[in-house]
Amino acid sequence: MPNGEYLRYVALGDSQTEGLGDGDDEVGLRGFADRLAEHLAAADPEVRYANLAVRGRLAGQVRAEQLEPALALRPDLATVVAGVNDLLRPRFDAAEVAGHLEEMFAALTATGARVATVTFPDVGKIAPLARPLRSRVFEFNAHLRAAAARQGVAVADAAREAVATDPRLWTSDRLHASPLGHARIAAAFAEAVRLPGSDGSWTLPLPPRALPTAAQAAAAELRWVAGFLGPWLGRRLRGRSSGDGRAAKRPELLPVR
Repeated sequence: MPNGEYLRYVALGDSQTEGLGDGDDEVGLRGFADRLAEHLAAADPEVRYANLAVRGRLAGQVRAEQLEPALALRPDLATVVAGVNDLLRPRFDAAEVAGHLEEMFAALTATGARVATVTFPDVGKIAPLARPLRSRVFEFNAHLRAAAARQGVAVADAAREAVATDPRLWTSDRLHASPLGHARIAAAFAEAVRLPGSDGSWTLPLPPRALPTAAQAAAAELRWVAGFLGPWLGRRLRGRSSGDGRAAKRPELLPVR
């Protein structure tokens, strides 16, 4: 498809695609998918956009719940982002999780849609207490890149860029991108699918910042444990998910505005 001729964009995924960290449930969530849709609509106001993502979903749930509705919408462009929630579970199989994504890649590309995905940055550089998960992230990214290559899927390879671990691109929970982070992810996708006006500026470092003292860093870790890790573990022990009872925020193709 010629550059920029994407009139039907469908986003599949979990909380990152839903837009957590960029707005809230009171004022509404924006997120990288909304921002990418806005980029598309700036070139052509006829663009229609659907977002099927639901927070808390595992990759297999994204495939089971969102793939068929996405196919029914006949997208020209689709983004598929999932796997972080799987990474956090005690039992994690990188090949199995990537396999769910590859099934979605294959089904969507078979319809002629342009498909794109994104790799995950080094979590140990974002949340020091999460360093034990680094090997999982690296293994999953390797499987994800291989699956994308087999299916002709574009990859916004954020994991290779140092700026992706800048704390200013992440919210205080260190799992969801901040508004600035979502803007960078959207720009990365725009470059990956070669949208007009896109470039590699999303990889540029942010201005220098004052580094926290050791005491400040330690206090931040304690706040993270109390504010995010503790509640997350509590939900797991109760068999709950942040996405329980939630549906896709934008299940139909609608004008971007």
